[in-house]
Amino acid sequence: MSQSDNNTASLLGPDESGQLHLDIAIAHDLTERYEGLIFDCDGTLTNSMPLHYLAWHETMTRHGIDFPEPRFYAMGGMPSEKIIAVLSSEQGVTVDVDLATEEKEANFIARIPNVERLAHVTDIAERHLNRIAMSVASGGMRDIVADQLRTIGVADWFPVLVGSEDTELHKPEPDVFLCAAERMGVDPKRCLVFEDSPLGFEAAKRAGMDWVDVRLNA
Repeated sequence: MSQSDNNTASLLGPDESGQLHLDIAIAHDLTERYEGLIFDCDGTLTNSMPLHYLAWHETMTRHGIDFPEPRFYAMGGMPSEKIIAVLSSEQGVTVDVDLATEEKEANFIARIPNVERLAHVTDIAERHLNRIAMSVASGGMRDIVADQLRTIGVADWFPVLVGSEDTELHKPEPDVFLCAAERMGVDPKRCLVFEDSPLGFEAAKRAGMDWVDVRLNA
């Protein structure tokens, strides 16, 4: 094999960190390398992150907590109750975490009818439908994730759905992805994760899985 052939082959696989570049995932048949595809939901399959932030901003303002948008995106993949606990502790604000979580989730649920597909990611899933094991693994509550998947018309694509209730530890810990792999019956090393947040990338790395950053402007 020539040096140019070696360079071409390396471009078609993940880099040393395990990242498979988005353009490769879009252009190639992933069954040649993987046996399972795991998708995050918010910001990956759906364009829900701006809607989540509106719900967060409204709820946190009501409780006297500052939650700047850059911080929101940095905490993507973390369960709501943990986010509220961290923010309230940092800012010295006393808040009923369970109540504030319920308020935030209700605020977002009201916005779910406005959720749309992120087509460059759902197109990848659709292209591999019934050809490879696929699942959704999210830091969100299972029922809320399922509602989003139904809204965008892809719920029946994913026989396995792992939500925040299904694991004790959450991103950046690998548990949510390892749980998805186990339920799919696929070796974690043969899985590819699609994610949009640094916490999700780290969770995939810790799970020993390759991963794709689905953000178009990354």
